[in-house]
Amino acid sequence: MGFFAKIKAGLTRTKENIGHSIEQIFAGELNDDFYDELEETLILGDMGVDTTLKAVETLRRRVKEEKIKDMDSARACLRRVLTEMLQVGKPELHLTTTPSVALFIGVNGVGKTTTIGKLASKMKGEGKRVLMAAADTFRAAAADQLEIWSQRAGVELVRQHEGADPAAVVYDALTAAKARGTDVILIDTAGRLHNKQNLMNELNKISRVVDRELPDCDRETLLVLDATTGQNGLIQAKQFKETAGITGIVLTKLDGSAKGGIVIAIAQELQVPVKYIGVGEGIDDLMPFEAEAFVNALI
Repeated sequence: MGFFAKIKAGLTRTKENIGHSIEQIFAGELNDDFYDELEETLILGDMGVDTTLKAVETLRRRVKEEKIKDMDSARACLRRVLTEMLQVGKPELHLTTTPSVALFIGVNGVGKTTTIGKLASKMKGEGKRVLMAAADTFRAAAADQLEIWSQRAGVELVRQHEGADPAAVVYDALTAAKARGTDVILIDTAGRLHNKQNLMNELNKISRVVDRELPDCDRETLLVLDATTGQNGLIQAKQFKETAGITGIVLTKLDGSAKGGIVIAIAQELQVPVKYIGVGEGIDDLMPFEAEAFVNALI
């Protein structure tokens, strides 16, 4: 199944939530009521007030500039507007050095470990040598979970005992990666410590170890968010962006959300690209993000 088909299937709940309304709106006339109803529908789809107002205002301006009179052209114009709003930064992972590092951050329960396992499997399938680092030593059984995924994906894992220093785990993983000619190191991190400051201190400590051991490596810091949390996910993202310098977003559980518009809100408000989306439970259900196909499936 290709991206469009999978994303369309994954957005079934969103389509049920806002798709019917969109169809009704575009069956009407291109007047002030149309824009008001579109605004309301997009907000209900979790695009957020600011992002929705920007999208609708841009659409209104372009309809006027391009002298659009019919609804099919207006719908195509809306698709272009939303696609452009999603195109912030480069959606591809930039991991070209040997080794490269991808650091996964985000609160507990968003699907970090699962995402790492799926990405490891995908990279292994592309012929890359992948190593996982179980640096979430705070949560009971986090390393065990990652070990199950490492076996499923057929990649190596570096771990220590529960409660070990996460930076020490990362140091061991980087040392092993250099010795083994690993292409990519995927690092799992804690989603919760005793307070936010502790969590950020831990992430900074891990970053310093990477800086020291692999100063010239390509690095991605990927924030994993659960699409079903909607605007709460956006609040989390803003907090992590302030403190952790994220380079991309991985949005999970999109198939379980009735509010897929959150993807547009996150990209627009954070100006950080969505790099992958999770549209199911299968090992191959983590997909590189394609803005145009996403919007076409949504609208």
